[in-house]
Amino acid sequence: MANDLQHIADYIMPAFPAVPSDLGFLFGTRHGVDEFCEAAHALWERGMFRRLLVSGGCTGGEQRSEAEVIGERLVALGVPESVLILEDAATNTGENVQFGRTRVAELMDLAAIRSVLVIGKVCSTRRYLMTLQRHWPGLRMSVCPVNYFGVPVERWHEHEEFRRRVLSEFDKIPRYLSQGFLDEIPIVGPS
Repeated sequence: MANDLQHIADYIMPAFPAVPSDLGFLFGTRHGVDEFCEAAHALWERGMFRRLLVSGGCTGGEQRSEAEVIGERLVALGVPESVLILEDAATNTGENVQFGRTRVAELMDLAAIRSVLVIGKVCSTRRYLMTLQRHWPGLRMSVCPVNYFGVPVERWHEHEEFRRRVLSEFDKIPRYLSQGFLDEIPIVGPS
């Protein structure tokens, strides 16, 4: 049982440690917004990226887009508006990447972007990377996984919501692969 849990965790939450990148990419969310913004702000302060794409539309019946809410919070924390690239139409991860790439191309030379630092839910790490691999191939990818569940990642299976989200990812990734929404990435184990 413990080996099965570790296998699931290693697959869904692979380690791609954050490194300085040409672009930060914060996948929109309505959960853990403060934790996401604090992580992005800290990375920006460390010089891990010069520009930050925040992608997320109006979801969950909300009137304001995820990108707008997150962007306001980042500015309040001290990230200059000039750093932010807001994409406010995406309603799923595929659209985050596709619409986000289009938005970035309006403001930057896509050919100059060779690396991306993903900021997103720890339980969706692999799907973010596989979606980027499918819709924006050729990037060197690293990740700042945000864990807003209040328990260590190693104890994901003990927290009801964390467990539900990890197992949901484990269930849907093979379907998304077969539907052509994702491309596989190399399996990276703990260092």
